[in-house]
Order: sequence, then structure tokens, then C-alpha cells
Amino acid sequence: MTGTRAPRGQDAREILGGLEACVHCGFCLPACPTYEATADEADSPRGRIVLMRALAHGELPADDAGLVHHLDRCLGCRGCESVCPSGVVYGPALEAARARIAETRTAPLLARVALWVLARPERQRGLWALARLARATGVTGGLARVAAPVAPRLASAFAMLAATRPNGRPRAAAPAAAGGARACLLTGCVMDGLFHHVHEATAVALAANGFDLTPVPGQVCCGALAAHAGDVEQARSLARENVRAFDAAAPDAPVVVDSAGCGAAMRAYGHLLDGDPLAERARALAARVRDVSEVLAERGPAPGKPLPLRVAYDAPCHLLHAQKVADAPLALLRAIPQLKLVPLEGHDRCCGSAGLFSLLEPAMARAVLRPKLDAIARAAPDVVATGNPGCLMQIGAGAALAGLAVDVRHPVELLAWSYTQ
Repeated sequence: MTGTRAPRGQDAREILGGLEACVHCGFCLPACPTYEATADEADSPRGRIVLMRALAHGELPADDAGLVHHLDRCLGCRGCESVCPSGVVYGPALEAARARIAETRTAPLLARVALWVLARPERQRGLWALARLARATGVTGGLARVAAPVAPRLASAFAMLAATRPNGRPRAAAPAAAGGARACLLTGCVMDGLFHHVHEATAVALAANGFDLTPVPGQVCCGALAAHAGDVEQARSLARENVRAFDAAAPDAPVVVDSAGCGAAMRAYGHLLDGDPLAERARALAARVRDVSEVLAERGPAPGKPLPLRVAYDAPCHLLHAQKVADAPLALLRAIPQLKLVPLEGHDRCCGSAGLFSLLEPAMARAVLRPKLDAIARAAPDVVATGNPGCLMQIGAGAALAGLAVDVRHPVELLAWSYTQ
């Protein structure tokens, strides 16, 4: 049976690469949302490292039920990396282990369909058009409330779609930044399909700070969801297309990303395409990737007009833990006069979104989200600001279903509002 073979040498090195430093000290335990939810050692980073090492050494087959169960329940939030005194790099090892598991089983239907659609822009257009139509009718929120008692997974999906709605604030077109610095924008898949208003806000904020966006035809999905699901070949294929597209359009310009998960994926292109003919170009592109908050914070950013709002910032895991970007989003918010930053307990903890996780593991996703919703209720902000589409949907949906009167927005939206009101 294929599931019982030990990983090939390259497989084992990919899995073990960042794990050898682990000394099982336990510092990661309180930083792990799934361990906090279950108190099961196998649902902690330390426990999962034991499982992944056993997989790499051939002591557990890739189709072992316990191995698959506990690795499936990992959010991949990488919060353990930020607290590890030994410098364990957990995220790439998890993706390598999932890639090995993917060779031995058929992925859930929902995951297969999602990855198939997101692989090509032409497949996405119809889906996004239907989603925007459903969102525009305003029925998604009502359907979520009706479904909540009997079909929580369906309720979450409806509520997450409702949470993608634009705010409706008028926004002026981005002024041309004559002679400004060149930059290009990753449009992505979910971001362009459901959060195009965030791209518009990014364009406004960049123009107000002296950047001129260069179009990048031929770009595709960043490949993050495929990599997280263990479909390494699809992730590599998408990465190659993006390397070629961004090199052709703007070979020296920064690549601005307004989705934390996409930015983390693109910054890993050098590792993802290691040994590929495009490896050097992939490393060069990865070095140019910048979160929109970083680019704007380095320019100041220019102050806008007053927005008298109480705002709580929630840090996306793949911005804080994977990309190590902590202060730049706060700099955006501090540039807005009369905006008051409200402390949010657990702002550095995962919300439970994690790509497709909230749809594939809804019970765990809700358990992880619950403490964050409690913290938001205590802080009582007008707006929760967070820079990742999954987080925007997960927190927005959870807040709506919990009856919390709070808006959930990308930080760059608030900055753009202050520039254009």
C-alpha cells in the first residue's frame, strides 16, 4: 500500500528541515489555539512535531488515521514559531508533511473543487459573479441566521459571504502619481473576486503617498491555498506563472500585497521553487514582496482627515508570525486623526480562518474564534481592522452571528476613507 512507504529522502528533509531544533520545552503550548481548545497534546505543535518526525523517519505511514487527524486540525497559524526559544520553523514542515499525506488519499470534495476553481482565472469569474450577486441582494445575512441552529457550516458560509460587502462609503478615484515611485499589485483570486474594494483602497492610499501602480497582466492566484492543502505541484505551477508575469511587467518594482496569506506565500517562492529553472527569479521576486502596510509606513504615511472611530487591530497570523510584520499596520491607523486604537486581548492569536480550514473543520474553527469574539465584545470597538481576507470573513461572520455591532475592515480601507472623505 502506498501509504505505508517511508518518505523519499527529499520528502524527509523537507519535513524535518525546520524541526530538528525542537527540544519539546512546551513554550509553544499556550500559543497554540487548537491545543487551547482541546488540551490534547497531539493537537499542540510539540505533539504534531513528534508525529511529523515519525512520518519522516518511516515510523508512521502517511495514511495513519491519528497522524492525518491531528495534522488536518492544525491551523498552520505559526504562532508557535513566534514564541519558540529554539527557532523551530514549523510552517514549511507542516506543508511538506501535508504534501506527503496528499499522495495517499483523496482530498475532501470541497477542497478539490475550491482548488480547481482557484487554479485558473477563467474558472473563477462565474463563481465570483454569483457570489457578488448573492451578496448584493442582502439575503446572505438572513440565510446565515436561519441556518445557524440547524446547519452551522452553511450558516458560516453565508455569513462569511455577507462579511465581504463593501462599506458603501464614496471613494474618489486614485489620483495619478505623476513621477511617483513604481509599484505593482498582486490582485489574487479571493481578494479580486470579493474584496476588490480593498484593492481600490490600496490604490488610493498608494497614490496619496507617491506611488504609481503598474498593471501586471497574466498574474494568477498566489498558490497559498494549494500549498496549505498539500497540492505542491499546483502551488508551484501558479508560482511560476506569477514569477513570469511580475518579471515581465515590472522587474524592479516592489510587489505590493494587501492579503497577509498571499504575501507569506509569495515570500516563500524561493523555497517553493528551489531546484526549479525559475528558482533564482523566484527568490528575486520573493525579495520584492511587501505588505501594503510596510510600503505605506515607510512613506509616513501621509496623514488623512479625521475619522472619529474606536478601532481594534487584530493581527493576521501570516502577517505577524510568518512575515514578522507587526508595527506597520498600526502606523497606518495612527496616521488617521481622531482615530482611537483600542487594545484587543489576543490580537496576536488566530481567528480560526486559515484558508479553507473554517469550512473543512468548522467545529474547531468556531472553538478557536470564540475567545476572540469575547475579547471584541469586551473591547467594544466601532471597527476591527485586520489585513487578510480569511480573517475579514471569519471575524465578520462570527461577529454577525454573535450579534456584535462591529464593522470589520482592512486597515488600508480606513486610511483611504480618511484621504477621500
